[in-house]
Amino acid sequence: MEIVSKEILAPRIVKLVVKAPAIAAKAQPGHFVVVRRSEKGERIPLTIADFSREAGTITLIIQEVGKSTALINAMEVGESFLDILGPLGTPYPIEKLGTVVAVAGGLGAAPLYPKVKALYEAGNKVITILGAQTKDLLILQDELKAVSHQLLITTDDGSFGHKGLVTALLGQVLQTETVNEVITIGPVPMMEACCNITRELGIKTVVSLNAVMVDGTGMCGGCRVTVGGETKFCCVDGPAFDGLAVDFKELRLRQRYYSAQEKEAYHNHHHGGEGCKCHAN
Repeated sequence: MEIVSKEILAPRIVKLVVKAPAIAAKAQPGHFVVVRRSEKGERIPLTIADFSREAGTITLIIQEVGKSTALINAMEVGESFLDILGPLGTPYPIEKLGTVVAVAGGLGAAPLYPKVKALYEAGNKVITILGAQTKDLLILQDELKAVSHQLLITTDDGSFGHKGLVTALLGQVLQTETVNEVITIGPVPMMEACCNITRELGIKTVVSLNAVMVDGTGMCGGCRVTVGGETKFCCVDGPAFDGLAVDFKELRLRQRYYSAQEKEAYHNHHHGGEGCKCHAN
């Protein structure tokens, strides 16, 4: 599980290419892995952002948001993860649908990329909307452009591309294109806002709920989400779901469940403290 390549994509966002031939051989768009940096390390679910069966590698894109991700992002080429479990989850079905609009917010570009790539290669017309808070936080711009018929970029502060939210561009595209499916990945409020737009037009919309996964195997129950009135587990039933059927109110509450512990562990990691007992080194 050796790191063969490392690239800093944006502040606190790192791309690692890892040697994992057994996982690369079976990886599909939508799959994820669970990584552990050390014996006492926290188990972190990470989307497979890309894979090469020929090279036997998988690509992971990690944003530093807590202690464990900070430790992972500090790893260098030649170092190895203790273990990587995968591929996990239900792959996103790749079909020739017609016109697909793919919407990424921030780090959502990482799990969106393999789906966009596969949809493009399957003969779909792909229009991609890539958004971030600022120009410095845009990632995978060139990669997404290479597998999209049209790439639209927006930043909250207007430092690059359109000024505003991805929903504004999504609304414009839906007014001018006959769209068969929308797939959106990013912060929960962004995905919910996209679904509010597509619901009015009756357009199938797929969201990816990677952000609420904890254990990654369905054992902890921390990623429960209500979809169409039924309880689902993001890590085994998803992470892709019908966005128009997701209970976003419940999802927002669940997403904040461990926020206090995560903030404490991250603070103590950077200030040399003992750290939260539930987040090992």
